[in-house]
Amino acid sequence: MRSRYWAVVARGMAMGAADVVPGVSGGTIAFITGIYRELLDSLSSIGPQTLTLLYRRGIAAAWQSINGGFLLALFSGILLSIFSLATLISYLLASYPIVVWSFFFGLILASTVPILRQIPRRSPSVFVCLALGGLLAVAVSEMRPAQIPATPLTLFLSGALAISAMILPGISGAFILLMIGVYPRVLAAVHELQLFNLFCFASGAAAGLMLFSRLLSWLMHRYVSRTLAFLAGVLLGSLKIVWPWKLPAGEVAAGGDKVAPLMSNTLPTTYASATGEQTYLVPALAAAVAASALVLVVDYLGEKYRSVHP
Repeated sequence: MRSRYWAVVARGMAMGAADVVPGVSGGTIAFITGIYRELLDSLSSIGPQTLTLLYRRGIAAAWQSINGGFLLALFSGILLSIFSLATLISYLLASYPIVVWSFFFGLILASTVPILRQIPRRSPSVFVCLALGGLLAVAVSEMRPAQIPATPLTLFLSGALAISAMILPGISGAFILLMIGVYPRVLAAVHELQLFNLFCFASGAAAGLMLFSRLLSWLMHRYVSRTLAFLAGVLLGSLKIVWPWKLPAGEVAAGGDKVAPLMSNTLPTTYASATGEQTYLVPALAAAVAASALVLVVDYLGEKYRSVHP
């Protein structure tokens, strides 16, 4: 059992590393590593009944009912990764952005293979859900930075929206906050310790996490084929967000005096001619292939383990 929790810590560290990269969701890593459904079920089990169980039967019963060991191991890994790997990943993203984005491109692309294989039944509605998931991710990628006032209500709703996006594979919560113009305000609240604003945002995140995890958990149990197809579509559509070669297509104010560049995808040859910079094509392809191989090997070992320990 202890060895399992160490494995969950490692998955949490991978999720934390992904969350550091803007545009990549930790939910994607949870899906790839096979803990997504358990994460949703564990989160959805937390509610008023937990307090009732705590009062009537004690800490041990309440802890077991919410799968506390799993959640503690996972979130410990996430926090450990954010605090220990954030500097390294930020450096790699600033120094070798094309290679890093290529790695995540291969990671996400290959992760759709085991997800699609898990779909138990094919039907027209399944293909419709696959298309809808792809369209949602593409629509998110086409969002342009806006600016909304930082009121208690908007901060609450922004927290709920961001955390819902964060647990949805393929969509980054930080990316959503940036697009609606709240990201700079949240960072300012953290740096300046604006406790009331942080409370409003955190309350919204907690409410969104509890509600959206319940919805996704219910869908995964009741409509597994359509839900898996929709999530696979979201992952495929999110490839547009993580495409490595991009060119600026204008600028839009994203809040305060900050200006966010609008980026458009382009071919490596066009990127090289427009910027005069290297395309890093060979390292990028190597990173994408390595990431794809990593996902497929993890999936193969997971299938082999499940066949031996059903």
